[in-house]
Amino acid sequence: MKSIFKVAMLLTLSLLSLMIHAEQLSMAEQKDPYQLVQQVSERTFARFEADKALIAKDINHLKIIITEELLPYIDTKYASYKVLGRHLKSTSKQQRNEFVDAFTQYMVMTYAQAFTEYTDQKVEFQPTKPITSNIVSVAVNIVEPGRPDIKISFKVRKLKNETWRAFDMIAEGVSLIASKQSEIGALIEAQGIEQVSKTLLDKSATELKPKS
Repeated sequence: MKSIFKVAMLLTLSLLSLMIHAEQLSMAEQKDPYQLVQQVSERTFARFEADKALIAKDINHLKIIITEELLPYIDTKYASYKVLGRHLKSTSKQQRNEFVDAFTQYMVMTYAQAFTEYTDQKVEFQPTKPITSNIVSVAVNIVEPGRPDIKISFKVRKLKNETWRAFDMIAEGVSLIASKQSEIGALIEAQGIEQVSKTLLDKSATELKPKS
């Protein structure tokens, strides 16, 4: 399951980053979750290829790419609040803000580490379907020669300005947000939210490890 999430998080980078060389998707593309998934995937893999020399020189350049291109287009507050779950109501505004900041940085490190797994996987996209809800699951098939296909889906939600932002992914029936909610929720109960936020920041500051 861990290897599945590594590949899934890698693809998340491609599906969520909405810029390459400072060029944004059009508002029309951002207002269609299916079109957004495909366009963003193609652009992000192209950016990864373009920056290979920089990444080879310093693998932590992946964190810069994600910070500059990915974060503006993830609903980090919504994702963080989903992870907090039932603990949300027992926290102060300051504690919540600190947790959102810490979890956001943790996502940067996590996704950057996942990006070290890139090995030219191919992606098959789900055809567009009628949109009947403010939260849509977009199915994707990851194809890698010599291995079984990996079926995942990305949850995206519509914002007030009619654009869409991602907040979760489902790999082999398991939600990344749900798994982190369980893991981090247990830590909050044992250590308190302030200590958990500090731990997440400490983990976020660690150096990336090249693919072995």
